[in-house]
Amino acid sequence: MEWIDYTLFHIGQAPVLLIDIITSVFGLTCVFLAGRNSKYNFWVGYLYTAALFLMFWNKGLVASLILQPISLAINIMGHWRWTHPREGEQSSEDKSALKVTKLSWAGRVFCIAAVLIIAGAWGWILEKFVHVDPLPYLDSCVTILILMAQLLAALKKWDCWIAWMIVNVTQIILHISVGHVFMPIVCGLYLINGIWSLITWTKLYSKKA
Repeated sequence: MEWIDYTLFHIGQAPVLLIDIITSVFGLTCVFLAGRNSKYNFWVGYLYTAALFLMFWNKGLVASLILQPISLAINIMGHWRWTHPREGEQSSEDKSALKVTKLSWAGRVFCIAAVLIIAGAWGWILEKFVHVDPLPYLDSCVTILILMAQLLAALKKWDCWIAWMIVNVTQIILHISVGHVFMPIVCGLYLINGIWSLITWTKLYSKKA
């Protein structure tokens, strides 16, 4: 699959590959639609997951690569939950749509602890047994944060945008650490969308929409 390594242009000395552009377009479109409360974000999300798998394979980021099937499962579950709300979960504006809710403080503490414990364990496994990931603990932390943010988004929790913004900042650090130039810029756009989406979902939560 030589097209994965096809270079479109350079930023300084760093090449920007075709797979980087494809992944970025799908990813930005997906989170933009999610931030606008559109169920169509999941259809784009399926394409985004496939593109991410190829990109992580190309970059050698093993933790992110292996967990993409889990990401796909979360996306499928979220698609179902957004469009098939249970009694009492329906949006006040559309009874066929799931309304925005928030985690309790106990739920937030649990999520933080789960991310730290799982990321630490996964990073240790990569460091001790895999030996090909250049930044096993940071890569693992980003990956588990993404899965947690996806899970919260699938449940339509307001808190998912806080998680996504933490992901975006951490991803910027990860990409800069491995010498990427283009992806930190993309992550900056994700961060801007995350702030905008947090404001949008705050309004939806107020309206129970």
